[in-house]
Amino acid sequence: MEAGYGWQPPYELLERMGYQVKLAHPYETRLQAKKIKTDAADSEKLAQLLRTGMLPEAYAPPKHIRELRDLLYRRTYLVRTQTKFKNKTWAELAKRWIKPERKELFTGPGKSYLRSLHIDAVEENLTVIEALDEPIKRLSKRIRFLAGESADVRRLMTIPGVGYFSAVAILAEIGDINRFGSSEELTSYAGLVPSTEESGGIVRHGKITKQGRKLMRWTLDQCVKVHRKYDTKLTKYWKRMAKTEGKKAANVATARKLLKVMYWMLKRRAEYRPEGVKLGKYR
Repeated sequence: MEAGYGWQPPYELLERMGYQVKLAHPYETRLQAKKIKTDAADSEKLAQLLRTGMLPEAYAPPKHIRELRDLLYRRTYLVRTQTKFKNKTWAELAKRWIKPERKELFTGPGKSYLRSLHIDAVEENLTVIEALDEPIKRLSKRIRFLAGESADVRRLMTIPGVGYFSAVAILAEIGDINRFGSSEELTSYAGLVPSTEESGGIVRHGKITKQGRKLMRWTLDQCVKVHRKYDTKLTKYWKRMAKTEGKKAANVATARKLLKVMYWMLKRRAEYRPEGVKLGKYR
């Protein structure tokens, strides 16, 4: 079957029934066969690729990683939704030329301050924000339970700017680090490599492919934004890139380099070194 939306329930059902299930990579499968619109033709196409040993397989993580990913995706969605309502609250204040007395508006005292303003739109936002607190806490607790006392989580957390949930999210997206033969393979899997177009002997590089793990890219971007506040080799790299390419491009380039650093940390079971490695360089 192709690794499209909703692949997991039938995959797990067939797995329980004793079948050896192959998960086809949708993008690479389309490159190898004509675009055929019927389900029957798609099934025949997959069967022919499997028969000839040319089926490009997608990674199907173990069950506990699949469950962890599902929890992380749900938590991420709720946190982003909550953030949207927090931003809407700031916007409501800005519309009324209100400069808050405190920076932290969504703590206990901050919420009391907001309610004292008696703005209907703000109180509606607070209702939604508070309603999301409980499911976020519940999911966070479940994620901590599944992640357990992971040495790799603690290892990644030695990087400034990488918190607990960022480390868990990145590790869940990676799955098994040993399935990547190089750090370049990992950055390609994350969709952080530039797109390449070659014609007539001329090679052009464009924006990143974005054909990999969305949550991993977003998490790395957030980590970079915090990490660049610290004095490290990565921060110096970000500053050099920001001067010539701009902050957005510097974030992407530093996220790619940060993921390469994580690759070697996990491979070597080493903690983060702010000054970089002394013997050789991270590849």
